[in-house]
Formats: sequence, C-alpha cells, structure tokens
Amino acid sequence: MKEAVWIAAGVLVLCALVSFFWYQNNGLSVTRYRLKGMRVTRPMKIVHLSDLHSKRFGRDNEKLFALVADCSPDLIAITGDLIDDSDRDFCRTVRIVGRLCGLAPVVCIPGNHEHRSRDYLSILEAIRQERAVLLQNEQVSLTVAGTPVTVLGLEERQGTYRSYRKMRQGKYRYRDYSEQFHALSREPGLRLVLCHYPENFAMTGDKAYCQYDFDLQLSGHAHGGQWRFPFVGGLYAPGQGIFPKYVNGVFGNHPKMVVSRGLGPSSFPLRLFNRPEVVEITLTNDPD
Repeated sequence: MKEAVWIAAGVLVLCALVSFFWYQNNGLSVTRYRLKGMRVTRPMKIVHLSDLHSKRFGRDNEKLFALVADCSPDLIAITGDLIDDSDRDFCRTVRIVGRLCGLAPVVCIPGNHEHRSRDYLSILEAIRQERAVLLQNEQVSLTVAGTPVTVLGLEERQGTYRSYRKMRQGKYRYRDYSEQFHALSREPGLRLVLCHYPENFAMTGDKAYCQYDFDLQLSGHAHGGQWRFPFVGGLYAPGQGIFPKYVNGVFGNHPKMVVSRGLGPSSFPLRLFNRPEVVEITLTNDPD
C-alpha cells in the first residue's frame, strides 16, 4: 500500500512539474510600459515583439495574434529572430507578419538567427512579401497616430559564434553607426531605433548608441536572461554574460531603451520564471 501511495505521489509531482514548465514556456504574457516626455501629438501605442524563434502559440500563432490585437497597436515593431536558424519551413512562421500588418504598420529587422540561416535571403523576401517594412541599416518615415515617426533599423551582424568568442577575448570591434544616427537626429517627430542587441545601447564604449539624439530603442536577443530568479534577475545572455543587466524593462533617460524578454526558446529549450512576452508601450507627451 505504501509503495502505491509513493508512486501516486510521484506521478502527481511529475505532472505538476510538467504543467509548470509548459506554462513557463507557453503561457503568453503582456508587459505594459507608459513612457512620458515623448515627441508625440497624442498617445501612441507600440507593440514590441522579439525572438519568436519559429515558435507557434496555437494554430498559425492564433493566440499570439489575438493578444496583439487586444492591445490595439498603432505600430508593431519586431526586433529580430522571428525565424530560428534551424527552421526550414519558415514561410509558415512568416505568415503571422501578414496578419499583423492588418492591425497596424509593421517594421522589423533581422536578428542573428536569420543571419545564421542558410535561407537568409529567402526569409527576408518572405517577410517583405507579407507587406512588412524590413530595415537593414536604413530608416523609414511614417505617420503614426498623427505623429511623424522615423524608424532606424540596424542589422549589426554581431551574433555569430566567432563574434562571441572575440567578445569574450575583448577583441571584437563594434561597427560605427554614427552616420546613420546623425541622419536620424535631423528628422522631425519621434525617432525610434530597432536594434536586436540591447548591450549596444551602453556597453560598447565609444560606439554606444545612447550617446546619440533619438527617443527610444527597442531590443530583444537576451531572452530575459533565460532563467530568472527573485532578487537576482536573468541568469545569462549572449554578448553580456552571467547576470546580465539589459535583459528586460526600461533603461536610460534620453534616449530610452525597452528590452523584450522575447517569445521563443531558441537553442536552449527551457525558460524559467520568464514567460513569453508581448510588450505594449504607450508613448505620451506628458512631462517626464
């Protein structure tokens, strides 16, 4: 009898653990930020998505689409790694972009996983076919919620394994984007920067983006530190190392940066206390 009780208890514990870990990796969440002091005519809502890594939340990502639709965005920004580098059926994943374009203008950049994919050029073309604005070290001007908005999308290409080795050795040379930032600073209205790598905001010395005149940078890549713990935060992020700083939340004053914890698991298949995240950002011109 005792043995049967122990077996039943073990089964219950196992089921509880499986349910817990499933929820940690599949239970979509929405994180909302309200940023004041922005150069907007009226409140503007941006939905920020990052690091889907070809994951599917329901059939054809129906759950993800519904959550974004509930946010009623004025603009949708995707900051890379929509596709995992191992995904050969990427067109199936890219279809979500076309549906999102029916909600609001979509601007996006490639991340390190798109760059690593042998289908890189085909992935970019598929995204363009879905009517999204794909930016590769270039800017686009839009009118969003009555405000002129210029979006600079960067394609840093620093997420290769070779680059990571050089970073650990202190030998990596970050690219100089001063020309692109100076051009952005001359534009009227709101100035946004899409950058896959959050560490580029303030950790790259004289190449750091925070020294330039723009309003908001959106980034991902760090997956929230993958495993998160109370009073500690994220455990690890490529490009930042152990106990990284820039893994989620709002940083800086002017400019500001919002980092998404991302949606998918990438090559390490387990998120812990770090549910997949849709970021909703409301920008206002109220005094900061």
